[in-house]
Amino acid sequence: MPPIPIPVQVALLVMVTTAAVYDFRFRRIPNWLVLAGLVAGFGLNSGLGRTAGLRLAAGGFGLAFGVYLLLYLIRAMGAGDVKLMGAVGSFVGAANWFPIFLLTAVLGGMSALILVLAAGRLRRTLWNVGYIVGELARFRAPYMTREELDVKSAKAVTLPHGVVIALGTGVFLLLARVYG
Repeated sequence: MPPIPIPVQVALLVMVTTAAVYDFRFRRIPNWLVLAGLVAGFGLNSGLGRTAGLRLAAGGFGLAFGVYLLLYLIRAMGAGDVKLMGAVGSFVGAANWFPIFLLTAVLGGMSALILVLAAGRLRRTLWNVGYIVGELARFRAPYMTREELDVKSAKAVTLPHGVVIALGTGVFLLLARVYG
């Protein structure tokens, strides 16, 4: 994992913390925040690392945005989450983004399990997971036939993913500081 300069870490933490607060409170991530994050990610990395920093930011943005765009296309993620993860990638680069993605996925899964158990929907959720896998194996979008599988639907049980992205990013930076 390439080291992340302190100014980049600070700006990244400010962005994801602000996004988490907005997403928790309003269930959306504002475009102005993501745009500011992209400018900061590309600007800081370019300023500190010149051409190599620009490549790092572009690679991280491209990977993060691409992976989350796929999740958006099957309506498993909102557009704000896609843009936020792209901005995170622009701060840390592709090599550091992938561990953030894995931590976010694990923390998101644990949070979702708690949410589903609290809502008394474990059986239905497990059935839905099987349905999603079957539909994706047939190259069909699951949300097309089951409204509750569309993150945009009022029937869906949703989680403010900006909060989970902030947690995954924070844990990654903490681990990088301890073990890096």
